[in-house]
Amino acid sequence: MVSVVVEASKCTGCAHCTDVCPVTVFELKPLSDPAFKGVKNDPAVEAKFKFRDKKSIAVRGSDCILCEACLFECEGECITITDDEGHTYKSVYK
Repeated sequence: MVSVVVEASKCTGCAHCTDVCPVTVFELKPLSDPAFKGVKNDPAVEAKFKFRDKKSIAVRGSDCILCEACLFECEGECITITDDEGHTYKSVYK
């Protein structure tokens, strides 16, 4: 089973993952969502990008088809996908 993880501290809320994902793996949730309790923004990401008032969550990670579109569009480089064979793919902003 494919696993998709979004590292909340690095997510800027840019919404690129939700825009490009053909199978709607991701949803943006407000910072007040309990999933983000205690999350502090990564200073290295903050030095390059503006954090917004929402963050992404991979709500349907098992639906991922490994197209990798999100990996190239994620400005916070916060997405990790692990495939059925245990190979890991990490986001690298273009």
